[in-house]
This record gives sequence, structure tokens and C-alpha cells, in this order.
Amino acid sequence: MKRTNTGKSMSLKGTMQKTILMLLALLCSFGTYANEKFEQTLLSQKTELSLRDASLRSALLQLENTTKVKFIFSSKVVKNEMKVTINAKSKALSEVLDEILAPHNILYRVMENQVVLYQGDKIGTANTLLSEKINTNALVAKTADRTIKGRVTEKDKADGLPGVNVVIKGTSVGTTTDGTGAYTLSVPESGAVLVFSFVGYISQEVAVGNRSTLDVAIESDTKALSEVVVIGYGTAKKSDLTGSVGSVKEDQLKERPSPSLNQALSGKVSGVQVNVNSGRPGGRSNVRIRGFSSINSSNNPLYVVDGVMLPQGTQNQYSSAIDYINPNDIVSVEVLKDASSTAIYGARGANGVILVQTKKGRSGEGVVTYNVDISVPTIGPKRPHTLNAQQYLDVEDLAYKNIEKFDPAGWASGKYANLNPQTRRKAFSAQHPDVFTLAADGSYKPNYDTDWFKEATQNKVSQNHQLGFSGGNEKTTYALSLGYRDDQGLLKESYLKRYSTRFSIDDQVKKWLKIGATLSYNNQSENLVDINDAVPRQMVEDFPFLPVRYPDGTFANNRDYPQAEGSFSSIHRLTGRKYIVNTATTLGSLYGNLTLAKGLELRSVLGINVINQEVNESQTRTLATSELGTAGKSNRKETFWSWENYLTYNKSWGIHAINALAGISWQKTNISTTGASVRNFATDAFGFNNLGAGATLPSVSSGAQSFAFNSYFGRVNYTLLDKYLVTFTGRADGSSKFGENHKFAFFPSAALAWKVSDEEFLKGNSVISNLKVRTSYGLTGNSEIPPYSSLSLLSSNYATIYNDTKVGGTGINRLANPDLKWEKTAQTDAGVEISFLKGRISVEADYYYRKTTDMLLDAPVPRSSGYAVIRKNIGSMQNKGFEFTLNTTNIERGDFTWNSSFNVSLNRNKVLSLATPSDIFGVGGPSFTNQTGIIRIGQPVGSFWGLIREGTWSEAERDQAAKFTSYRNNLTMLPGDIKYKDINGDGAITDADRTIIGNGSPKAWGTFSNTVRYKSFDLTFDVAYSYGNDVLDMTKHSSEDRVSIANSYTSVLDAWTPTNQNTPIAQIRETRAGYVTNVDSHWVYDGSFLRGRNLLLGYNFPSAVISKLKLSKLRVYLSAQNFFLLTKYPHGDPEVTPTNGDQNSNVFSQGMIWHGYPKPTTYMAGLQIAF
Repeated sequence: MKRTNTGKSMSLKGTMQKTILMLLALLCSFGTYANEKFEQTLLSQKTELSLRDASLRSALLQLENTTKVKFIFSSKVVKNEMKVTINAKSKALSEVLDEILAPHNILYRVMENQVVLYQGDKIGTANTLLSEKINTNALVAKTADRTIKGRVTEKDKADGLPGVNVVIKGTSVGTTTDGTGAYTLSVPESGAVLVFSFVGYISQEVAVGNRSTLDVAIESDTKALSEVVVIGYGTAKKSDLTGSVGSVKEDQLKERPSPSLNQALSGKVSGVQVNVNSGRPGGRSNVRIRGFSSINSSNNPLYVVDGVMLPQGTQNQYSSAIDYINPNDIVSVEVLKDASSTAIYGARGANGVILVQTKKGRSGEGVVTYNVDISVPTIGPKRPHTLNAQQYLDVEDLAYKNIEKFDPAGWASGKYANLNPQTRRKAFSAQHPDVFTLAADGSYKPNYDTDWFKEATQNKVSQNHQLGFSGGNEKTTYALSLGYRDDQGLLKESYLKRYSTRFSIDDQVKKWLKIGATLSYNNQSENLVDINDAVPRQMVEDFPFLPVRYPDGTFANNRDYPQAEGSFSSIHRLTGRKYIVNTATTLGSLYGNLTLAKGLELRSVLGINVINQEVNESQTRTLATSELGTAGKSNRKETFWSWENYLTYNKSWGIHAINALAGISWQKTNISTTGASVRNFATDAFGFNNLGAGATLPSVSSGAQSFAFNSYFGRVNYTLLDKYLVTFTGRADGSSKFGENHKFAFFPSAALAWKVSDEEFLKGNSVISNLKVRTSYGLTGNSEIPPYSSLSLLSSNYATIYNDTKVGGTGINRLANPDLKWEKTAQTDAGVEISFLKGRISVEADYYYRKTTDMLLDAPVPRSSGYAVIRKNIGSMQNKGFEFTLNTTNIERGDFTWNSSFNVSLNRNKVLSLATPSDIFGVGGPSFTNQTGIIRIGQPVGSFWGLIREGTWSEAERDQAAKFTSYRNNLTMLPGDIKYKDINGDGAITDADRTIIGNGSPKAWGTFSNTVRYKSFDLTFDVAYSYGNDVLDMTKHSSEDRVSIANSYTSVLDAWTPTNQNTPIAQIRETRAGYVTNVDSHWVYDGSFLRGRNLLLGYNFPSAVISKLKLSKLRVYLSAQNFFLLTKYPHGDPEVTPTNGDQNSNVFSQGMIWHGYPKPTTYMAGLQIAF
């Protein structure tokens, strides 16, 4: 019989069952414990939520994005009409949920790592709760029948939006878009509605229907996006600002691709005047915020990049520190204009402050972007018109013929025989027989008619490549950019090449500690062919009958022609001279944010900015003929570091809210320079690369300077009922630049604002959607003077002769002034912000009054002191003005939108007091002219100074003309001579007859911009204007008033003749016989203009194309810059100002025109890709 062990088997089986049951029970209990523990962790996390009369749905959406918690609810539970008002700061999530849900009798529970909302029972029985739980879980687990795919983009753009929430309405079923904006979701067979939501965008609901693909474009909530602006040492809601702040975002900067921030900023903010005064690549711009505030100190605004201040001065006569910042790295720009916003920067805020924020990474799937544009410059819409070859020869003949009239004795004696054109041309033809043809009548006919503008310019392709990487997670984000720009200038041999890189990282190390760093490096090289304006001037004055090169290959120059001015041609200068500036800049910041307590944070920022600049210059032996070639090198290194620490405190209670800031700052700048130059080279092969090859002893120089700041600053913002706002700001600055008795100064400000639209009598108004009024008053300073200005300085330029030998010496070159102190600017501002029709029309207007006192001027001292002047605080001036900005949505219908922006700025400057003697004279252009400008009490700075030209003397006025002698050379005036106004009536034209003849400051300026979008197309065009400004055209000196030694403007063809006596242009005469030139009113033109600044047509490829290419964005565009110019000024662009010397920042240079690098019309094509 077979033996069995049934009992034992049953026992083992029972034991195994018990063991399994025990393990299951243990796992269940552990799961319950873990779930409870997770629930506690989830609900205890701290968060912030501040809303006023907002929908409950929007409150839950904000919590989802700030806490990363998913809420599940039915539309029957959370209804559209449910409203929430809350002001929670650093509260537990459970407390926030209790506060917003309890009033609506809504309960919640953490289930499956999500928070489920359900309607609470007034009795709160367990059965009801269980039933709701079952129903909710059933809702979550509802079976999906099919799959839908699609892509989410931003409206009017092809950019895919990552992280967009896509949820089936009324359920918890959903997903989020990937890095390209794509999503895939299972949905019920019928009746499904998808809800698309994303922070900063308007949520959108779309019925699925029977579609299998659903692409959606969601619209940015412009009001929400524009809410936050950067201010000094922090951020603020636009609606909470008490000061005047202009804001420009990344999208606006992209509308006008530019090589520098200043050019991109032009016309974007009212009250900010940007003069792009040169057409060369990277040409420097003058930026003035609310007019001039100083005569001898800088008028440049302060730039702050990622919290690090940049030098306000210039690295050389052509550049400033902001010019080396890659504009493609910039994400936002804020312009602080009034004292309430600038006082936090104290002694550096008088000229306004421009805050620049660069791009940061964001959490989510990594994004790669690539932007490229190519462009070609062409001769701009306005160029000088000069005589052609035959016209020049005719003018030269007439000038020689007229010598007999203006100097009959000299003519009779044969004094001017060598100026006979026939003699000159014959002698020249003997050396260069190909230039003229001897005609049968004995005259010389030109074989060439050279257009030197066409010969000196080029249409070479420029390129700009920008590659970006960004991404991260909830703790750490990063951004990296690489850039290469190669700008080929309109003038031959001119270029700008820039390599740039930038890296930023932010890391939430602990809940209470966040650190981050930004580091950028730019290496730029440029050839400044327009140095000292020699080439642009020569393009006008080159003889048109000359070829560029003679048949033997040598350059043809004006100096080859007998009795001509000894100048070299523009092409010879372009190829024979190098002026290469290499600049390497490193800008970095390291910060740490430490949360000390609820609402209290400490931020520490260490910043550094290092600028190394090398200038290499050389001239060939054929160009620097007397020196047999020249070469030189100079180096300048500027190192700036800062360390700033400040506390911020935020507190809200009841109807009150306060934001307070207190900090301390240390800054130090060191500058060193070296230079060497030599002459006399045996060959041009070395250039500036081997100074030792020069035969002469080198001329060497070196210098060093250092200065420091120590500052304390603070600000308090107080808000009552979220509609009455008060701001107090103060900064105490100490600087080593100023006198021993005035090292420190305090700069306070106060401001008030009232949100009128939040009052009961305007709430819900169908016309006015926003209304705020504000006013401010405060003091700011100007510290931009040279270091050691308060001290006596030693100079080595003293020498004596001892035993017939020159012996070097050192001496004191100026008096010390221990009382030297800051220039101060007091400013009052009153502004209003109002919008209508739900924001379709918005207006912002400001009136301001600024008074600068304690201006630094030279005051005379007794000669017994051994010195002529001493620098003192004795002058004052004022600016008052009005700013107006209008933004409108003209059409918004279906796929078609049209938005416009118009701004206008008016500024009136007046000098109130000066030293004695009060008038200050200056030269704003070439040094060989007499004084061109004056600063006088009661007049604006930048006034032109000269004689008044009333026309020319006619034959009928011969006797009256004979009573006068010409100004500066005492020749008796004749018919055809210039007729000047005898202001003092003494019967002579002297310096006493000079007066103010114009002013370079505009009465009004601004921009009118439009953006039209239709489906995937967009068209943007900007028109800039300036009205009421004069220009003083100093090119008249050499290109109209004198002839026969260089070419001239075609305007000389309208010169006085016996049959053309009603003209302001004097009769043509030889430059060396009766030639007169003076700064006078004939040189003054109306400089008003209307300019087509930018025209851009773009196309965003549709999602279907982008998806196939595995991209998230594909955009192409075409643009034209400076595409038209309307102006009464006849000889070029009225916005071009002198660049020789450091005159760009000189108050005398406003409106002065001397031969400058011509502004091109630039045509561009661009491509933008993201994936």
C-alpha cells in the first residue's frame, strides 16, 4: 500500500498561507504608513499665494506650478464662479488649501500621489466621504478609447512650448508637453474636451471631436508677463512701481537685430535719446536719459548687467563697456529714469540707470537654439554730392579767373601765375599722361571721372551666428551661449569680429540656500578706418579726374596735382593705415541667497569686470612719407570688482504690506596703460608687429589710476489696501575721487502712487481698465570725474635749459581743492498710467523737472597763485520735459492682429549759473576751425556760436560793401563776398558780432512702431523722428567755402555770379586769393528727420513642417535697416556727429557735423531654429 503524508502536507500548506497573509498584512501596513508619511510631506511644504478676487481654478493652477502637486476635481466641484482672495506668505500647503477651499465647502484628500477635491457634506458623515472617494477614483480610472497627438505653440510663433499641462476636462487624466511642445494622450471616443494651461499664458479649452491630431496655439497673458520688472537690487510688479521705469523685453529686442544693445534700444523707451552717430560696424551710440546733466562730467547712464555695474566712461574714443555685451544674450532691459528708481544707485544715478538681465536656464527638457543672419551694407539713402571731373575743372578755371577781381595788384604782378590751371595740368600730364587728353583748342579733358564713394565702399557679406543651450531640473538650471559675429563695414578694410561665450548656472542647494553664477567672455577685433575722420573727409575731397591707381599700380593722390592740398586719397588711406583695436572682456558674478527667517533673505553678490584693450596702429612708408612709416602699440587694462550684501524683508498683515531692503557695497577700479611708437622703417612688412624695426628711438608712455567706492543703501516700500503705495530710498556713497572734506554724500528719494482703478467707483468700469497716478522727488549724484581731481598733480612736462642742454623736470600742474564734491541732481516727477478697453489702449505719461547743482567748472584764481584756474563746484542747470507713450491693439480679428506703439519725448535744457566769466566757449569739431559752441546762462547747452550770414553783397551794394573789411584777413568787401550782420553796429565785422546761431538739441523725438501678424507671417516696421534740432555743418569749411585745392560739394555751382546774385554762397575764388571761411549761420541746417529705422518680414513654419524636421521652432525673416531718410540737410545724414578726439561725450558736439563714417542701408536675411 502506498504511503501518503497528507497531514504533513496540509500543515505545510497552512503555514505557507499564514506566512503569505502575514507578509501581505505587513506590506499593507507599511504602505499605509508610507502613504500617510507622503501625505504629511506633501501637505507640509511651504508655498506662497497672493490673489485678489481671482477664480478658484486659477488659484489651484498657480499652486500646481509652484508646488508641483497635481489637483484632481470635477467641474461640478470647482465651479467657474468661485472666487478667492488670499495673501499667504510661506505657509504650509495644507493651510493654504484650508483657506481657499473651506469657504466653498470643498474637502480634499491625497490619493495616488495626487490631491483629490470633492464636495464636503455639511454633516460630514463617513459614508458620504467614502462615496465621494469611490466616485472620484472611478473618475480617475475612466477608460480611454483612443489616442490623440498634437503640438502646443505660442500664438503667432512657431516655438514649441514645453511643460504645458494638457488635461481632459472634468478628469484627472492628462499629460505635459515635451521639449518640442508635442504631446500624446488617450481620450474617450466621444465628447472629450482638452484643457491646455501654462503659467503666463491664457488657458484654452478645445473639443477633440473626431480628430486624431490636435495642434493648439496658446496666447501669452501679456498682463501677467509684464507684471514683473527689474529694479535696483530686486524686482517689483509693474503695477506696484512708484517710479518711472521703461521696460524692453527680449521679443522687442529681436524685432531689430543689432550689433549692440544701445542700437537695439533706440526708440523703444520714451525719454531716452539714442544717437547712432557712426555707420561703422559696432559704431558707438550716444545715450541720453532726460537730457544733459553736466558740462565737464560724463552724461552717460549707468549700466548694470546681472547686478554688476559697468564703467560709465569710455575705454577709448570709440567704445564703452556696454558695447562689448552680446545683445543676443539679453532677456530684458529696464531703464530707470526718475529719482525714485535711480536714487538706490546714489552718486551714479544722475544720468539714469539701465538694468540688463541676461538669459537663464529653466527646468525641463534641454533646449538647443541656433540663430543665424547674413547682411549686406549698401550706400545709405543720403550721401554727399560732389563735383564730377568736368565740373571740377570748370570751377578751377573760374576760381583762377576771379583772382584778378579779388587781388588785382597780385594778378598784375604775376603772383598767381603758378596757379594757372593750364600750367598745372600741363605739368601734371608730363608725369601722368594718361589722366588728361589735350584737345584741339588747347584745353585738357579728363579721361577719368571717379566716384570715390563707390570706390571706397564695399558690399561684403556679414554674418552672425548664435548657438544656445539651456535646461535643468527643479533644483538646477543652466544656460550656455556661443556666438560669432563678422561685420564687414561699408568702407573697405573696415570690420568688426567678435567671439563670445556666456554660461550661467543656478542651484537650489537647500531649501534655505540658493547659489548661482554667470560668466561671460567676449573677444572683439575691429579696424577703425575712420580714425580722425580722415577717410570720410577724403572721399568728398578726392579729385574726380584722378584714377584710383595709375597704370603702374601706384596710388593716385591729390598731392600729386600741382598746387593742390598735400593729401592722400581715401583708397590709399584705407589700405595703407591700420588702426586695429582688440578688446577682451570678462564679466562675471557669483551670488548666494540665504533664507534667514520667514520673509527675510540675505543676498550676497560678488562681481568682476575685466577689460583688456590693445590698439595696434601702423602707416606704410608711402603714406607716412616724411616719417618713412610709423607703428605703435598701446594697452589699457581696467579691472573692476564689487561685493554687495543686502537684506530684503517682506511682510504682509491685514491691509498692510511692506518690502524693505538694506545693504552695503564695496567697489574698486584699477586702470593701467602703456604705449610705444616708432618711425622710420626700411620695409612695410613688419607693421606694428616689430616695433624694434623702427630706426628712431621709441616714444613711450605709461600711466595708472585707481579709485574706490564704499556705499550704504536702503529702500522701504509700503502698501496699504494694495492701492496706496509709498517708497523711501536712500544711499550714502563715499568715493576716493572727491575732496578730503566731502568724501561722502547722501542721496534720498520719496515717492507716492495711487491705484485709482482699484477704488470702488472705478471697479468694473467698461472703459477704464487700469489707472494709476504717481509722483516722486529725490537726489542723485554724478561721480564721473577723473580720479585725483581734488588733488594737485605732478607733471613731467617741465624742462629747463642748463648749459645749452634741455633738462627734464617735474612740477605741480594744478591747484588742489579739498572741498571738491559731487554734482547733485534734484528731480521731481509726476506720472500717470492708464489703459482702456481691457488693455487694448494704454497710455503712460510723465512730466519731470531736474536741477543739477554744484557742477564742476574751472573758476579763475589770482595770477599771483601761479595758476589760471581751479576746479570748483559752482555751476547749475535745469532740464524739464514731458514723455508720452501710447500702445494700441488696432485690430484683433481671427488670425489677423495689428499692434502699434508711439512715443514722443520733449526736453528743454537751460543753464542757470556758471563761473565768472560766465560764457564757456568750445570747439565741437575739427580743431582748425574757430570756436563753434558756447555755454551761456539762460541758454541750453550745445548752442552754436558764429556770425550771421545775410547773403552775399550784390553789385548794387558795392559802395556799402566797401565800408567793411573781411573778417580775419582785412580785405575790402566786394560784390560776391559774404555779407555778415553787423550786430553791434560799429561798422566792422569782428568777434563782437558773433552770436548764438542754433542748437543741436531736438524739441521732440520719438518712434512710431507697428507689428502686423497674419497666421504665420509677421511684419514689423519702425519709423524714428527728430524735430526742431539744428545741425552745424562744419564740412562747409573745406567743401564749399574753399575751392581748387580739393574737390567740393555741387552746391558751389550755385555760387554768386553777376547773373546769380541772390545766393548765400560767395563767388568762387582761389583759396589762396581772398578766401574767407567762418563759422556762420549758413552752416546751420534744420536737422529734423524722419527715418525708416527697421523693416522686418518674418515667417514661422507651421507645426506640420516642424514636426517632420524634429524641430520645435523654424523661423525665417528678411529685414532692411535705415531704409529711408527724409531731411532738409543736403549733405548726408544729420545724425552723424564728430568722432575725432573724445568728442562723442562732449556737450559741444551735439548737432555738430564733420566728415563721419557714412550710415549704410543694411539688408538682412535670418534663420532661427530650436529643437
